[in-house]
Amino acid sequence: MGTIKVADGTEIFFKDWGPKGAQPIVFHHGWPLSADDWDAQMLYFLAQGYRVIAHDRRGHGRSTQTDTGNDMDTYVADVIALTDHLDLRNAVHIGHSTGGGEAARYVARAKPGRVAKAILVGAVPPIMVQSANNPGGTPMSVFDGFRTALAANRAQFYLDVASGPFYGFNRPGAKIYPGTIQNWWRQGMIGGAKAHYDCIKAFSETDFTKDLQAIDVPTLVLHGDDDQVVPIADSAQLAIKLLRKGQLKVYPGFPHGMLTVHADVLNPDMLAFIKA
Repeated sequence: MGTIKVADGTEIFFKDWGPKGAQPIVFHHGWPLSADDWDAQMLYFLAQGYRVIAHDRRGHGRSTQTDTGNDMDTYVADVIALTDHLDLRNAVHIGHSTGGGEAARYVARAKPGRVAKAILVGAVPPIMVQSANNPGGTPMSVFDGFRTALAANRAQFYLDVASGPFYGFNRPGAKIYPGTIQNWWRQGMIGGAKAHYDCIKAFSETDFTKDLQAIDVPTLVLHGDDDQVVPIADSAQLAIKLLRKGQLKVYPGFPHGMLTVHADVLNPDMLAFIKA
């Protein structure tokens, strides 16, 4: 574990486990979480002999609680600084939700030789918010509601998200894991309210269409068809049409947080893609 200081003085916390000569896998977390959300994946891939790296996005987790720079281009600039600092080559970048957007933009802009493959899981690209050009998107009123709830009572809002739609715990017959809910809440509350508030705009309004079109490495898109946070019809099913070397795998009944509650299914699927 360590930190780097980027150009504007922000400190970015990161974990770097495993043999430094092994192929690196870089994990990009979702909103409003941290590198800890990748525990099930980092331990799994570490045991498979990979070098595993995950950072806390600025304003999240143990990184600086920034009041500026909470936008996708700055997030990606931070990732570039980290990958340059660690001199990562031939890496696999895996992004979930907001982190899927961050990973897509990074991979599209990465220097030659830096990236081997990419995996987008429950990811926000191409763009979430509804507009004339994206009629199937999520209405702006939903994201305005997120901002209102965060500002009014962030602690309760985060508990409600984790207890309900994020993991599908609001579905009839769902097996509920109280520890998973508490861990989501813990991660969220470590971060900064201002950064999380700003990040709602970053994940919902950033258009990743050109990033997806520019990616020239094999890219696996994984999505649950019961994702209540990033609906599949306006994300994965559109993203796959924009990727030059994309593969789509849909998981029937799986929720947005499937990397945690169904790690036993997703981890081997990601490993098979990486090894192929």
